Amino acid sequence: MKDFASEINLIVLTPLILQLLGLVLVVLLDPYVEKKLRRLLLLDAALIASLIAENIVSDWFIVHGDVPPARTLLAIFGYAVRPLVLLLICCIVAPDKKHTPFWILTGVNTAVNMTALFSHICFWIEDNRFHRGPLGFCCHIVSAIILLYILYLAFTAQAKRDRFQLIIPTINIVLVVAGALMDTFIAHTQSGITFLTIAMVSSTLFYYIWLHLKFVHEHEKALEAESRIRIMMSQIQPHFLYNTLSSIQALCRIDPEKAFDVTEKFGTYLRSNINSLDQPSLIPFSKELEHTRVYSEIEMLRFPNVRVEYDVTDADFSVPALTVQPLVENAIRHGVRIRKEGVVTVSSKRTERLHEIVISDNGKGFDVALLKTADGTHIGVRNVKERVEKMCGGTLTLESIPDRGTTVTIRIPIQ
Repeated sequence: MKDFASEINLIVLTPLILQLLGLVLVVLLDPYVEKKLRRLLLLDAALIASLIAENIVSDWFIVHGDVPPARTLLAIFGYAVRPLVLLLICCIVAPDKKHTPFWILTGVNTAVNMTALFSHICFWIEDNRFHRGPLGFCCHIVSAIILLYILYLAFTAQAKRDRFQLIIPTINIVLVVAGALMDTFIAHTQSGITFLTIAMVSSTLFYYIWLHLKFVHEHEKALEAESRIRIMMSQIQPHFLYNTLSSIQALCRIDPEKAFDVTEKFGTYLRSNINSLDQPSLIPFSKELEHTRVYSEIEMLRFPNVRVEYDVTDADFSVPALTVQPLVENAIRHGVRIRKEGVVTVSSKRTERLHEIVISDNGKGFDVALLKTADGTHIGVRNVKERVEKMCGGTLTLESIPDRGTTVTIRIPIQ
C-alpha cells in the first residue's frame, strides 16, 4: 500500500513541480512582465511550493504517527498562506491598488487560526484526527471574499473589447472553489497533496498566461500608436519642407535678394532643427516656436498683407514636433492670405492644470465638418489633433465662422 501511495505521490508531485519550475523560468525570461509583477509572481510560486511541502509533511505525520503540535503548526501555516496566495494574485491583477481591507482580512485569518495553539475555537487535532471549531471555516470565508474581489478586479481592469480575456480569471476561480469544496467534503488523495494546492498551482500558471496576453496586447497597441505617429510625421515633414521651398521659389521672381537671404536663413534653420523633425517624441515648445517663426517670416516676405503676431507667456513645456507650424500654415494659406490685412495670432498661457496654446486668425473661416473629409486641405489639423491626444494626453478644439476667422485651441495637461 505504501509503495502504491508513493507511486501516486510521484505521479501528482512531478507535474506540479515541473509546472512551478516552468513558471519561474518563463517569468524570469519574459521581457513583457514588469519588475514588480515579476517579483509578485515569483513570491506566489514560492508560497505555493511551501504549501506543497506542508501537504507532504502533514501527510507524513498522519501516516507515521500522531504528533499534534507539529500538525497544528503546519495546519496554521497552510490556512494562513492560502488566502495570502490569493491576495498576491489581487496585487498581480491590480498592481496600482493597495488592497488594504483585504490585507487586514488576511491578518485576521492568520490570528484566528493561531488560536489553535491554545484553544479549540478554530480547530484542533486529537487522536490523529482533524476537528473544526466554531471558526473552522475562517480561511474558507476569507478566501471566498478575496476570490470575489479578484473577479471584480479582473472585470474592471479589462477594456470592454478585451472581455474575452476574462475567461482565464473565471476558470481560475472555478478551479480554486472546486479544489476547496473537494478538500472539505471528499477525503484527499493518497498523494498527500490537497486538491486546493493543485488548483492553486494551475491557477497561478494560468494567471501568468493571462498577464502575458495582457502585456503583449498593450505592447502591440503601443507599437501601433507609434507606427501611426511615424506615418503622420512622414506626411507632415515633406509637406512642411515643400511649402517652404515653394515660398522661396516664389520670392526668387519677386525679390531675388530677399530669396537669397531667406534661403540662407532657411539653411541655417534646417541645420539646427532638422533633427527634431525626425523624432516622433516631444520637443520643447520654444523649439516648436522657432519652426513656426522661420516659416511665418518667409510667408510674410512673400505676402506683405499677412502678419503673424505672438503673445507667449508660457513656454516651459513640451509638444509633438510640428504642432503649431502646420496650424499657422493653414491659417495663412487657407485663411488670411486673401485679406487686405490678414492677422494670425499665436498665444500661450498656463492655467492651474493646463498649458494652453491658441492659434487664431481673421481669415475666411470654413465649415468645421470638412475636417471629417479625406482631402489634403485639413490633414495637418487632423494629424496635429491625433498626435496631441496620443503623445500628450491633450486635446485640440477648433472653432470657425465663415468670413470671420478660425480659432484652434490646444490644451496639454501639466505633468
